[in-house]
Amino acid sequence: MSAYQDDIKAVSALKEAAGSPWDAINPESAARMRAQNKFQTGLDIARYTAKIMREDMAAFDKDKSLYTQSLGCWHGFVGQQKLISIKKHFGTTKRRYLYLSGWMVAALRSEFGPLPDQSMHEKTAVASLVNELYTFLRQADARELGGLFRAVDAAREAGDAAKEAELQAQIDNYETHIVPIIADIDAGFGNAEATYLMAKQMIEAGACCLQIENQVADEKQCGHQDGKVTVPHADFHAKLRALRYAFLELGVDDGVIVARTDSEGAGLTKEIAVVREKGDQGDVYNSFLDVEEVNVEDVKNGDVLLNRDGKLVRPKRLPSGLYQFRQGTGHERCVFDCIEAINAGADLLWIETAVPTVHEIKGMMDEVRKVHPDAKLVYNNSPSFNWTLNFRQQTYDAWEAEGKDVSAYDRANLMSAEYDDSELSAAADARVKTFQADTSREANVFHHLITLPTYHTTALSVDNLAKEYFGDQGMLGYVEGVQRKEIRQGIACVKHQNMAGSDMGDDHKEYFAGENALKAGGAKNTSNQFS
Repeated sequence: MSAYQDDIKAVSALKEAAGSPWDAINPESAARMRAQNKFQTGLDIARYTAKIMREDMAAFDKDKSLYTQSLGCWHGFVGQQKLISIKKHFGTTKRRYLYLSGWMVAALRSEFGPLPDQSMHEKTAVASLVNELYTFLRQADARELGGLFRAVDAAREAGDAAKEAELQAQIDNYETHIVPIIADIDAGFGNAEATYLMAKQMIEAGACCLQIENQVADEKQCGHQDGKVTVPHADFHAKLRALRYAFLELGVDDGVIVARTDSEGAGLTKEIAVVREKGDQGDVYNSFLDVEEVNVEDVKNGDVLLNRDGKLVRPKRLPSGLYQFRQGTGHERCVFDCIEAINAGADLLWIETAVPTVHEIKGMMDEVRKVHPDAKLVYNNSPSFNWTLNFRQQTYDAWEAEGKDVSAYDRANLMSAEYDDSELSAAADARVKTFQADTSREANVFHHLITLPTYHTTALSVDNLAKEYFGDQGMLGYVEGVQRKEIRQGIACVKHQNMAGSDMGDDHKEYFAGENALKAGGAKNTSNQFS
C-alpha cells in the first residue's frame, strides 16, 4: 500500500475515533495535504538530501560520468523555476543540485544593499535564503501534486477508472523537487564558535552541505579577486570541526563538508603558524613564507624572526602587517591544504583557480590523490572566467604546439566576433562543451557548479526586455520576447496565478468550506486563456 493510501486509512481511523465533530473532515483531503507537505522541517530536508548526496558520491566513485551539477540561485522563485524546468526537460532531478552563493547573498540579499563579496552582509541572510529556497521547492511539490489530485477527481467524475489508476500511480511514485543545496558559509563569519552557530542555522533551514574557505574571516575576498589572506591550518581545521559538530548535534550524521582553498591566488597570511616540532603542519605552512636570512646585528626592533634549519630568517612583512608567501608556491600550498583538510574531516575539496584548464586542475588533484585516492573535487565553473577567450587561447596554444598554422588569428583579440564562425572557435566551443565531463574523468571533479548564472541571466533578460518595451516595439517587446516564448516552451509560470498558489487555495477552500467555497478558478479567470 502506498504512503498516500496509508494516510487515508490513518486519518479515517482518527475521524472515526473523533466522532460527529469530524463529520465534515475528508480523510482523502487530509492525505493529499500530507502528501503536499512531505518535509515538515528543514532538518527533515537536510537528512533526506544528505543521504542523496552520499549516494551520489558513492556512485561517482564507481563511474566518473555520474558527476553532479548545480546553478547558483539568489531567490526561492529562481531555484523553484530551475527545478521545475529540470523535471520538465529531463523527467528527473537526479544529480542536479542547488548552489547558494555567498557572493549573490552579498550582492542581492543584504539590507545594506549591494555589497562586495567580503562577508559584510548579515550572517542570518544565508540561512534565510536556504529556508526560502526550500519553501519555494516545497510549494512546487504541492502545486504539481495538486494538479494530479484535480486530474484524479476529473477522471472519477468521468468514470474513467484506467485514467484514475494511471494518475494515482504518478502520485504514489512522485519525485520531489527537493534536492541538495551546497551552501556557502564564506570563511565562517568569525571564530569557530560563530561558524558553529551559523552552521546550525543553515542546517536547521535545510542545508545538508556546507562549503567553507581558508581565508581570514575579517579579510575575506571573492575567490577571483586580489588581496586574499589565508589562515594556518590549525585555525581552518577548528572551523571544519565546528561544522561537523553542528551536523552531529542536529542529527544530520551524513552532512557533507566542502573545504575550499584559495591558496592558488592568495599570496598573504595574517599569522605565522605555531610549530611544535620540525616538519609538522605549522612548520610546513611557514616553509612557504618569503623570508630573508639575517644576522643578529641586522635585527631591528620589533622584527619577527624564525629559526629555519639553524639559520635565522626574517619573514617579509608588508606595511599592512601581513606576511607574504614566496611567488610560485600556490599550487604546492593548494595540494597541502587539500590533503590536510581531508585529514581534518572534510568530505569534498574546492580549489579556486585563475583560469579553467583541465591539466591544471588534474595536476593538483593527482598530487592530492597520491595520499587520498578517493579525494573528490567541487569545481567552480565561474562567470569570473572569460570562457570564450580562455578556451580560444587554449585552442590556439594547442594548435601552435602541434605545428598547425595559426597565422589567421590574433591571439590577443580572440574574443572578437569576427572569429565566431571560425574553425578555431568551433574547436574551442567543443572544449567548453566537454569541460565538465573531461575534468570529472581526469581530475575527479564530483560536482560542477556555476556560482552566479542566474544573476547574469536576470540582468541579460531585463536588458533585452527594457530595450524592446521602452523602445519602438512597445508591448510587442513583452509579447514576442517573453509571453509567446513562455507559452510555446511550456513555461509553468505563464500561469502566474497558478504558480503563486491560487489553485491550491481553491482546493483548500473546498476542503474547509465545501459547497460554500468562493473559488478564484472559475470561468471568468483570465488564466483560462493559457489552458
